[in-house]
Amino acid sequence: MGQIFDRLQAFGEFEVIHFGDKVILEEPIESWPVCDCLIAFYSSGYPLEKAEAYAALRKPFLVNELEPQHLLHDRRKVYERLEMFGIPVPRYALVIREVPYQQLDYFIEEEDFVEVRGMRFWKPFVEKPVDADNHSIMIYYPSSAGGGMKELFRKVGNRSSEFHPEVRRVRREGSYIYEEFMPTGGTDVKVYTVGPEYAHAEARKSPVVDGVVMRNPDGKEVRYPVLLSPAEKEMAREVCIAFRQAVCGFDLLRSEGRSYVCDVNGWSFVKNSYKYYDDSACVLRKMLLDAKAPHLSSAIPPTLPWKVNELVQPSEALTRQGSGINGTFGQSEELRCVIAVIRHGDRTPKQKVKLKVTEEKLLNLMLKYNGGRPRSETKLKTAVQLQDLLDATRMLVPRTRPDLESDSEAEDVEHSEKLRQVKAVLEEGGHFSGIYRKVQLKPLKWDKVTKGNGEVEERPVQALMILKYGGVLTHAGRKQAEELGRYFRNKMYPGEGTGLLRLHSTYRHDLKIYSSDEGRVQMSAAAFAKGLLDLEGQLTPILVSLVSKDSSMLDGLENASIEMDEAKARLNEIITSNAKTVDCNGSPEYPGTVDGAGLPSNASELLSNLCQQVKLTKKVTEQVRLLAKDENEKLTERNLYDIIPPYDQAKALGKTNIDVDRIAAGLPCGSEGFLLMYARWKKLETDLYNERKEHADNAFTCTDALISPKFLMFMIRANMISCTTHILILKDLMSFSKLPRYVEMLADGVIPNEYGINPKQKLKIGSKIARRLLGKLLIDLRNTREEAISVAELKNNQAQSLSVKIEKEDAEAKSKLFHKNDEIDQDDDDDKETKYRLDPKYANVKTPERHVRTRLYFTSESHIHSLMNVLRYCNLDESLQGEESLISHNALERLCKTKELDYMSHIVLRMFENTEVALEDPKRYRIELTYSRGADLSPLEKNTCLHQEHTLPIRGPERLQEIGSYLTLETMEKMIRPFAMPAEDFPPGTPASFSGYFSKSMLERLVNLWPFHKHPSSNGR
Repeated sequence: MGQIFDRLQAFGEFEVIHFGDKVILEEPIESWPVCDCLIAFYSSGYPLEKAEAYAALRKPFLVNELEPQHLLHDRRKVYERLEMFGIPVPRYALVIREVPYQQLDYFIEEEDFVEVRGMRFWKPFVEKPVDADNHSIMIYYPSSAGGGMKELFRKVGNRSSEFHPEVRRVRREGSYIYEEFMPTGGTDVKVYTVGPEYAHAEARKSPVVDGVVMRNPDGKEVRYPVLLSPAEKEMAREVCIAFRQAVCGFDLLRSEGRSYVCDVNGWSFVKNSYKYYDDSACVLRKMLLDAKAPHLSSAIPPTLPWKVNELVQPSEALTRQGSGINGTFGQSEELRCVIAVIRHGDRTPKQKVKLKVTEEKLLNLMLKYNGGRPRSETKLKTAVQLQDLLDATRMLVPRTRPDLESDSEAEDVEHSEKLRQVKAVLEEGGHFSGIYRKVQLKPLKWDKVTKGNGEVEERPVQALMILKYGGVLTHAGRKQAEELGRYFRNKMYPGEGTGLLRLHSTYRHDLKIYSSDEGRVQMSAAAFAKGLLDLEGQLTPILVSLVSKDSSMLDGLENASIEMDEAKARLNEIITSNAKTVDCNGSPEYPGTVDGAGLPSNASELLSNLCQQVKLTKKVTEQVRLLAKDENEKLTERNLYDIIPPYDQAKALGKTNIDVDRIAAGLPCGSEGFLLMYARWKKLETDLYNERKEHADNAFTCTDALISPKFLMFMIRANMISCTTHILILKDLMSFSKLPRYVEMLADGVIPNEYGINPKQKLKIGSKIARRLLGKLLIDLRNTREEAISVAELKNNQAQSLSVKIEKEDAEAKSKLFHKNDEIDQDDDDDKETKYRLDPKYANVKTPERHVRTRLYFTSESHIHSLMNVLRYCNLDESLQGEESLISHNALERLCKTKELDYMSHIVLRMFENTEVALEDPKRYRIELTYSRGADLSPLEKNTCLHQEHTLPIRGPERLQEIGSYLTLETMEKMIRPFAMPAEDFPPGTPASFSGYFSKSMLERLVNLWPFHKHPSSNGR
């Protein structure tokens, strides 16, 4: 504030008098200095009522009126005033308690939501004290993301928040506002007004991400000025008027294409911005002169009086970065866009337990949750539902295992064992977090029952229970994802290793991360973001803050289920009939154009040879059964309701290191006990081995089961001396190792052919599975191009006079924007993705025009294969006959030899702009395609290098084009468009067409401000 007062005094028109604490607190108002204009604002201990009395006595001009400042101490009144003036706020509800812990009829709390007077808030939601001076704000996370709570508070050192994974219930000791959590991409915006016509905005890393405050070498929090949209400028004006505070700060949330005010702070100034100090002094001068000396001119002099002696603020260095493809930083080609489609990290095997149940407790539970309909199935997913099932199962599981005496007793024992498995799965972790457990109850038989009043009703007497679990991201998977994110940060963005962080922190990096609905995929995305942006802490807050779910784009195989079934049938026919692969629908110039290409020539022989090897699974299963029996007996010594949970999945979500204590205790690494390990191996034995035929006769069962022996071999190799209980299994290790090798050889041929038996079928299946994803990729590329063209075209026309046009368009935008309270500029509404753009007027950055768009799509194996198949074979479509493939011949050969697109495999598209080429030249935009096979290394190989945390390393990227080749954006669009969902078919809220990040007038202003003229070119640059 001193910087602004110094500038005001430099005009020679004002005398600034500081009252001081002694005058304000001790002397009567009659003794206070008499002034023409008063700046007074509340802070802790400030006598606001005394200042109001002084203002009533002396009647000075008030820069910030005093009476409305009382509103700022009550969040209820702040929201009421904002709504009164039509300023958008998050959806919220009030919970008011007269005394702590008061029971309220209108307030309901469940595992994943709270309900206030019928208004339901699903987690994540925000809990704010009504008292605005209480800065302890909580965010509660859903159990599907791991649960827990993050506490936000005023900065203490380098921390602004702390995550508490064990806290799941809301506070009840006071009065609170509950509001919707608004995803903002991990960024907060602070807006500072100086009068209703001036607003300055700065963005910072949000405390909800990892709670670490970014600071510069001087210890100040890192913030960068960003541009406000016309709608946001109007909101700033309305806030100023609503609270009658000329100098005012407020918090802005940008979420899904709209902006909301979530807090109003009152008197606030920007720190460390000389340009802002200049502007504020000029605005305040005009305001004060107009109020008290309108006869004096408020025109700003050509040279500001303080400029002569002002030190020049140095610009921060940032080199202009080119593609770096040829080992140099090109001055003409710049990276504009990075798009990556990434498979999730290492996971535990997906498992399923099926059993027929007749127990009344379970049948009643089914009726409870299906509305009492005897013929309707029930799905149990929520914490309350699964807890009910666990309570019932605990009562049904016998405490001891009886000896077998007859076949009927054997069936009873098998049923009891399956109930034990159900109980063990449900007890895992001590609470229900994550999204890796769900139960279906399907009625199978019914009976007529006569009720006491003589009525006859139908009741289920038998049901099929299906428990699905597993498929959880392991600590190795989290480590892989984080390391890949770190690799992207340092290698995918040309230039210095810190180039991406510099771009991101200065809001010249537009990052969006999307994930499918599966828990392992979401957590992979969060771990990747942690490495990419160099974040700290656990994954749950990162997931909720930065990752958007889009199951329709990244999940599901339904569209291609018929074609995939046909491919599997043909593949099984080739394997079991010992038929030779047949050239079909292919082209001799491309490798892998035969039916079943990639299958080992001795596939049938391999399948039959599995018989003897599969028998060894029975030995391993028996060894694990003994371990499980010991574990269960130890647990049953305690009360069934007092079992120590074996592992906490929620706490594990933030870990990327091996759980050494668990290994040292002789327990399996990961989130399972020996009982679940036994269940998995028993299922593997049953799936692989047909006791009657004494052989394995299904190639798909073998490949589906591959992950189990591969997973175990991996664990054993990593922990060979860390757990003595594994020695029992190691007895047959040398013989057993042949089984995974045989299965792996089959899997290398079977898995790629599941997505099409020949190139044309691969293309058909791939286009059906990835149609929506392909459409979104084209939209990303087009938006990037159109944004660059918009800026370049305006740059070429910068010589024209734009001032009249600017004023006219700004006036039209203002009049159009706020006819309705929630209306937003139509240009911005077309693209719902949140945008942050650096304001070059205030940014201390040499290249404010540099901007990179990053889009990351995390998905499963099916979408990686599908996308790759479209890229490989798109030119086989009838509409593209005669066109060359997007992928080089050498790359096609390498892909045919690729064994597997394993965990963390990824496909990357990078778009470069050559600014030395004319706008209309197709060669202005170049696409670079690369891919990685991911963690495509076998733990069975002796030379496979395991990291200290026994994670398999991820393979580096491989080119899909020849060095020196030039794939233009125009060619890329032409080849992909026939297989992509058209932009107009995307639902509202998806950026179907580019609308620009600012209005045209704002772009014109930026062109004048940016130093384009320093690099003139004769070819239309």
